[in-house]
Amino acid sequence: MLLVQTLREETAHVLKGLAKRNLARAEEWVAEAIAIDKQRRETQRWVDDLKAQSNADSKKIGELIKSGQTEEANTLKALVAADKQQIKTGEAALVKYEEELKQLLYKIPNVPHADVPAGQGAEGNQEVYKHGSVPTLPSNALPHWELIKKYDIIDFDLGVKISGAGFPVYKGKGAKLQRALINFFLAEAEKAGYLEIQPPIVINEASGYGTGQLPDKEGQMYFINEDGLYLIPTAEVPITNLYRDVILTEETLPIKNVGYTPCFRREAGSWGAHVRGLNRLHQFDKVEIVQITKPEDSYAVLNDMCRHVQGLLQKLELPYRKLLLCGGDMGFNSAMTYDMEVFSAAQQRWLEVSSVSNFETYQANRLKLRYKNKEGKTQLLHTLNGSALALPRIVAALLENNQTEAGIKIPEALRPFTGFDWIN
Repeated sequence: MLLVQTLREETAHVLKGLAKRNLARAEEWVAEAIAIDKQRRETQRWVDDLKAQSNADSKKIGELIKSGQTEEANTLKALVAADKQQIKTGEAALVKYEEELKQLLYKIPNVPHADVPAGQGAEGNQEVYKHGSVPTLPSNALPHWELIKKYDIIDFDLGVKISGAGFPVYKGKGAKLQRALINFFLAEAEKAGYLEIQPPIVINEASGYGTGQLPDKEGQMYFINEDGLYLIPTAEVPITNLYRDVILTEETLPIKNVGYTPCFRREAGSWGAHVRGLNRLHQFDKVEIVQITKPEDSYAVLNDMCRHVQGLLQKLELPYRKLLLCGGDMGFNSAMTYDMEVFSAAQQRWLEVSSVSNFETYQANRLKLRYKNKEGKTQLLHTLNGSALALPRIVAALLENNQTEAGIKIPEALRPFTGFDWIN
């Protein structure tokens, strides 16, 4: 969440940035947060002054008793007792103000970076790079939901039988392709210096609030009511929460972690013809890269993470484009996000396969994730993450773009991991 000090001292900057998100109540919420913070700070000063006066009076009572001034001492005792009651009232008000302020700050999204364009939605995103040629397929080319039936590698009907829509069953070479992609992505991340983490795939409420999924995405996560746990929407959540309430040293930075997990998303209200097959699922596999850096390094790290993802797509021989998301299409927590989209030749559309984001201090403030610099000063860190990569749409594009009369050709870089060159 945003620092209340930032709202107070950089109000115009915050409102200008939030305007890019088209947040109707931004000005109202920011003003309310500043007002609550003012009340909180004034109450804190009043309580501190009253405590100081009460402590001084308490010492004076002893002196009066020693000097035989019992009546004066008793009068002062009554005053101290009244002050203590006022202090309790003031401290209760502080708790109330702090909770009100926290809940309000949870509603305010991150301020977009100055380079983020304004825009209402996806149409406002800016294409900043494009790589590769769109393949030309024969007129009888099939979309992936037909190809998986033809080669019997993924079964949606069995998934419906076991769980429901959006939970496919991978079979034979389909299952092996999944495993190959996961191992390929993990191997490439290890080469790039990322430490592999295998985290839990359920999180508690504190972890959800720590990385900003709660309260913003509560309705999109699966909840295990009996245990008060959530199924993770991405490995970013448990991996970043490894560092909740931690003070790191400058020498340990940057932190570079990678993790593979299944991911679970309710995707409520998002079904339709445009999300057929693997285009949108309730359960899918993803490899996620996470970095924690000093503030002055984070945008160079963001570019480096983008290059890593782009390198994976190039090795998979997939045409892709890189988009800078506009304020109206960015995630709640992000200060800047780049999306990578691959072209699906059979569907004749671009499919998002990765988002790489810099959250600046937004998550770190929630997480109380800090570092101590060489001068001994404690500062909030910047957190970043990116899909490297999410599997379903990668599989869709690989199947569609590489279909031939002889079968589906596996990209050369992936063959050591699949153990086969063709799906046929």
